[in-house]
Amino acid sequence: MQNNVDITNFRQDFAIIANWVKFGSKVLDLGCGNGELLNFLRSSLEIKGYGVEKDDANVLACVKNGTNVIQMDLEDGLSGFEDQSFNTVILSQTLQAMHHTEAIVLEMLRVGQEIIVTFPNFGYWRNRIQITMGQMPVSRTLPYQWYDTPNVHLCTISDFDIFCKKHNIDILERRVITDGKEINLMPNLLGNLAMYRLKTK
Repeated sequence: MQNNVDITNFRQDFAIIANWVKFGSKVLDLGCGNGELLNFLRSSLEIKGYGVEKDDANVLACVKNGTNVIQMDLEDGLSGFEDQSFNTVILSQTLQAMHHTEAIVLEMLRVGQEIIVTFPNFGYWRNRIQITMGQMPVSRTLPYQWYDTPNVHLCTISDFDIFCKKHNIDILERRVITDGKEINLMPNLLGNLAMYRLKTK
């Protein structure tokens, strides 16, 4: 059963995530930043939320706004969390910055009954044009220059679909958006943000 969340003043990706999270559930947000997403889910769905973040300034922001946060590096894994201890584990626009991408997704599936992964689609047509012009893409979802980017593993929607098939991951839902609008036609070409709800088969 999906939620009907008022999305008037919030980002479209937050609204989609909220419709995938159950009311009152236990949520772990990996790379939670300043806790904005968790606060949104807490206010709209009364979730029991916990964040993981390594940046000092973001951890301080979480503490100030009342977000439960654990300071740790995701690259070290999630060994401190028990199997299936969360209803939903979220990795929002952080996948591309992970060095151990495969490991973190598999750990999320171990810790969460379901997981949500969102990432900028490198196959988006504007990115392709910039590459054909001989430059690394810079966009709203990929805002960094080549020399200061935290992104290490960029992928396309097709790449991630293949990854899920290879690792026997069940794609419960996939949504693709560009500038807040959902893309259904040729999403790997026309969509700049991919959003997946997943679980182990």
